[in-house]
Amino acid sequence: MVLSGSPAPGRWVRLGTSRGPVELHLRETEGPGPGAETAVYLHGLAGSATNWTDLAELLAVRVRGVAVDLPGFGRSEPPGWFDYSGAQHAEVVVRLLEELDAGAVHLFGNSFGGAVAVLVAARRPDLVASVTLVSPAVPDLRPDPRRISDPRIPLVRLPLVGPVVRRRLAAVTPDQRAQQLLALCFAEPEAISPGYLQLAVEEFRERAGFAWAEVALGRTATELMRSWVWPPWRSMWLLLPEVTAPSLVVWGSADRVLDVRKAPRTARALPRGRLLVLPRTGHVAQMERPRMLAAGALGMLREVEAGRW
Repeated sequence: MVLSGSPAPGRWVRLGTSRGPVELHLRETEGPGPGAETAVYLHGLAGSATNWTDLAELLAVRVRGVAVDLPGFGRSEPPGWFDYSGAQHAEVVVRLLEELDAGAVHLFGNSFGGAVAVLVAARRPDLVASVTLVSPAVPDLRPDPRRISDPRIPLVRLPLVGPVVRRRLAAVTPDQRAQQLLALCFAEPEAISPGYLQLAVEEFRERAGFAWAEVALGRTATELMRSWVWPPWRSMWLLLPEVTAPSLVVWGSADRVLDVRKAPRTARALPRGRLLVLPRTGHVAQMERPRMLAAGALGMLREVEAGRW
């Protein structure tokens, strides 16, 4: 099949949480027909629901897809009370799964979204049929700000320095921002098609018009890096054994953001975990190698259905 490359249609959903309401923007891909199971996709830092366009299209032969713009990303404006912690992201996702009323879903998460997926699956196993973690942001004892597209991003919250940093980041054009991110996250950025790059540029251009976008990105990045060196997120290694759903860990052999050497430990920590390492692949396998990832995910779903996982 030829991938369309066009983002799935979007819609909004309003959810109530323990802190207050939140509006999420979703992109939905139709499944094979009525009664099809549902897959829910969670993007990483600086990402959005569009990161899953190709994979969701490939998996539509088996599942309906719901890709989420997490609060502060894509088109989902963060409410004033939101603190960008993993716990609050996970609560929002749990509320979404309850609202979808689709039974237990197949949960996919990339990078930061993978860490959120672990929190959701550990806390609400009744809502999760399987978990696919694509280069999940498990704790790293050697946090390195160079692993994000622009190391200035975590500084946007600081007093005095923050406004200066935000002005300088605003001076980076959407074209430059897209090039930076793709160069970091893809193993072979030179192979990206001009059309794909243009879609990324258009999304960054739209994001530049949201007053909350840079602050949301900076605060989420700060929370994530803090979690790697300070409780409670450092306990992620303790949460992984609580994920009882069948779990597929996917990692790119050329991941520049999160070292592939953490992949075996991550898979072993999951009670029903298996590992798939993709060659010549970076941090966003769902974008760079969607067909290879889809083959692995469909294989897992067949194994789960047959009771062999």
